[in-house]
Amino acid sequence: MNSIDLHFHSTASDGGLPPAEVIRRAAERGATLLALTDHDCTAGLAEAAATASACGVPFLNGVEVSVSWQQRHTVHIVGLGIDAANPVLQAGLKSIRDGRVERARQMSASLEKAGIHGAFDGAMRFAGNPEMVGRTHFARFLVQSGEVKDVKTVFRKYLTNGKPGYVPHEWASLEDAVAWIRAAGGMAVIAHPGRYDMGRTLIERLILDFKAAGGEGIEIASGSHSLDDMIKFALHAQRHELYASAGSDFHAPGEGGRDVGSTQLLPPICQPVWLPLAARIQQPAANPAANLAS
Repeated sequence: MNSIDLHFHSTASDGGLPPAEVIRRAAERGATLLALTDHDCTAGLAEAAATASACGVPFLNGVEVSVSWQQRHTVHIVGLGIDAANPVLQAGLKSIRDGRVERARQMSASLEKAGIHGAFDGAMRFAGNPEMVGRTHFARFLVQSGEVKDVKTVFRKYLTNGKPGYVPHEWASLEDAVAWIRAAGGMAVIAHPGRYDMGRTLIERLILDFKAAGGEGIEIASGSHSLDDMIKFALHAQRHELYASAGSDFHAPGEGGRDVGSTQLLPPICQPVWLPLAARIQQPAANPAANLAS
């Protein structure tokens, strides 16, 4: 296992644990480098960075930007090593957040037609930040209310394309998302490519468009990737000269996937994304010589 985790979430977006708690959980599991990457916001980064320093764990500022690509595909771009105060990045992220509440109202109306009542208020109770309300908050409400047994089943039955609670939404463009990240001094990384409903030709097109926009990395080790996925995308990374990232995509205990703080080892053909980001890593006073060679 790899003790580096550069993709996970907190209550600042749709995670189940506050920033400090999720960092402590990762540190207790032996993490040697962490990046909090909440959806479309950086509100949890200061708390996360302070906690990582107190725990002796090096830390990178991160974010996960929601993107609409080729009209019908939603993809996510992780930004690593960002300056969270950058005005270009912050204006871009706010433009995404502004559309989330209206989308949530539309999702609730759609679920109402399917016989599920009170979904908007229920989802809002789970959203630590109302601006960040999203599908995961609806899923948690449906599980709590007894409608569905677990979050994974909620997504399958209600919250994916063609299902009663799914509402399409226009997120940021791929070019804008990468530009915002680069303006903030960060590196753009395609998140969990194995999750996207795309064949080889479309994935290849996505990678080419991403590189043309200035993207530099791709997530190889992910909580949702099989070994076959890792090998396939490692070869993509090698062919397109992209750095390889690793992240659990942890959201909350008991919601499936990999726990926070560790990921699978990258295949040996990969160039790890944390090497060119070394100057952006916030080293804790308690552990200034952290060994990141793993």
